[in-house]
Amino acid sequence: MSFIENITKDMILPPYEPPPPYVPPGQRLDHPDYIGNVKDFLPRRVTMVRNQTSEALGFNIRGGKEHFCGIYVSKVMPNSEANNLGVKEADQILSVNNLDFKDIEHSELLSSQAVKILKMNTVIEMELLYFPYGYNKTYEKNRLMSANSQSSR
Repeated sequence: MSFIENITKDMILPPYEPPPPYVPPGQRLDHPDYIGNVKDFLPRRVTMVRNQTSEALGFNIRGGKEHFCGIYVSKVMPNSEANNLGVKEADQILSVNNLDFKDIEHSELLSSQAVKILKMNTVIEMELLYFPYGYNKTYEKNRLMSANSQSSR
């Protein structure tokens, strides 16, 4: 099994979308509306170190099992350690300190959930995957839930 097959065997990838028709083939490498570098989408590891658990993480998250999706970075604070390490909006957090985050709840209230796990550690080793398709789906689900609750009134 090749490296790409091995890391993608458990991932659900979106269907292929061709480049926008207005991006000429000769300009795809440098065009801001076309990302052709597959390395940007491979899993990567970052390790954050904080002196105390009360220090800010430097990023916010959204999603979770209760929203039928993974945990995604929704905002990265400028000049934070997370920003300096390359954490970016739309990164899916696959694991934290070897704990699987693919099927975890977001809630701060339960002892084993994503927010608490992130906040209770001073050394945070995260496996991240830049996945804007899945991240954008978290917003679509919110719009659907909001529309359904308004139509039921």
